[in-house]
Amino acid sequence: MTTSTSPTVVIVPGLRDHVADHWQTLLAERLDTVRTVPPLERDKFSLAARIAALDDVLTDIDGPVVLVAHSAGVAITVHWAQRSTRPVQGALLATPPDLEEPLPAGYPTLEDLEQGGWEPVPRRRLPFPSVVAASTNDPMARFRRVAGMAESWGSRLVDLGAVGHLNPAAGYGYWPYAEELLRELIDSTAAAALS
Repeated sequence: MTTSTSPTVVIVPGLRDHVADHWQTLLAERLDTVRTVPPLERDKFSLAARIAALDDVLTDIDGPVVLVAHSAGVAITVHWAQRSTRPVQGALLATPPDLEEPLPAGYPTLEDLEQGGWEPVPRRRLPFPSVVAASTNDPMARFRRVAGMAESWGSRLVDLGAVGHLNPAAGYGYWPYAEELLRELIDSTAAAALS
């Protein structure tokens, strides 16, 4: 068990799981108190299996938690939040995909996602503060659709500009702005808890 007064950051990767030069992996290396949801060995397209993996990580942590999700990790986080009562201090939700629209070639089809339990994307307010970091040219989701998700979730929307899907394929390894957004989220939620 991890016990600390500062939050444990939990990294929630997307469907590609762990990529060595991904900003989430590089961010985890820079943090003192961090856990990463491990890759699935089977049932890779099962939302239920991914939610269970996130829940297993959170069960082992005492104290405050901040989630840092990317891509399908955002969908996992949002679905998990609709079912769990475990308190979370906040979440950074980067470039959520629109799983209700066809994804580019090489990604799961709508049929695959439906069979895996990913649809519909929850549209209820999240029970914790959150920041949605969105790209204006993400091939996985139109900005307007992501802005609608952020509004439904009660999230602060941050327009990142044209950063693609914010992954190594879009030229993003180390992403220093993630640390800034994470620090702002932690500081603002800690201050709100004290008032």
